[in-house]
Amino acid sequence: MSGILDLRSSLVVFRREFAAYFNSPIAYIFIIAFLVLNAGLFMTGFFLNGAADLRGFFGNLPFFLIFFIPAVSMRLWAEDKRLGTFELLMTLPMRTADVMLGKYLAALAFYLVALAGTLTLPVMVAALGNPDGGAILSGYLGAVLLGALYLGIGTFTSGLMRDQISAVILGIMACFLLFVLGIPAVAATIDGWIPGLGSLLQNYLGLSGHYEMMLRGVVGAADLAYFLGLTTVFLVLNALWLEGRKY
Repeated sequence: MSGILDLRSSLVVFRREFAAYFNSPIAYIFIIAFLVLNAGLFMTGFFLNGAADLRGFFGNLPFFLIFFIPAVSMRLWAEDKRLGTFELLMTLPMRTADVMLGKYLAALAFYLVALAGTLTLPVMVAALGNPDGGAILSGYLGAVLLGALYLGIGTFTSGLMRDQISAVILGIMACFLLFVLGIPAVAATIDGWIPGLGSLLQNYLGLSGHYEMMLRGVVGAADLAYFLGLTTVFLVLNALWLEGRKY
């Protein structure tokens, strides 16, 4: 593993990038907005339905994170390009993959901080009812993997763009595409145009089916492979693209 990645170099970049998030009030605004909007939507449905579970909260995440995650990842590379520090990063005695991994992990850690703020919800639900603890744990695992995948996409799109606005728009579009490809109605519509294509895209690229399994408390190897494998693909593509920009 050490021959592929230098984790010490990645850790240096991680510390710099993670601290940079909290050096700006925008980070705190993002976290507050994330918590207020998600908790507000969940609480509304919770009291209307009267069900002691977190399915409503986890069910909203795939759509909500389409907008939140690209806003977190947009600065990863686009900001360096805007400030003129991208060329400096590329000339440091670190491999491109090490720099990329450090930046990605910093963004993922920031997302996990925001997600940790929602842990009061299962406590509240447990106080009011008898929720399925296994489904809550698998739901949070799904939320982590979902955020990791969206961040992989956002990291890649940020590397393609020279400004943050373009990066966030492209990131939203890419995440939204993965989201809608997993919707059965969309797959059926595509099948109506090209037989079999919609189902193929739904099974291999659409995230809804894989994420829904975790909301039911089922963590399968195929679902883990989907999230981890696709995240790795986008990170590798990002490293290869940036490596090519050196020359």
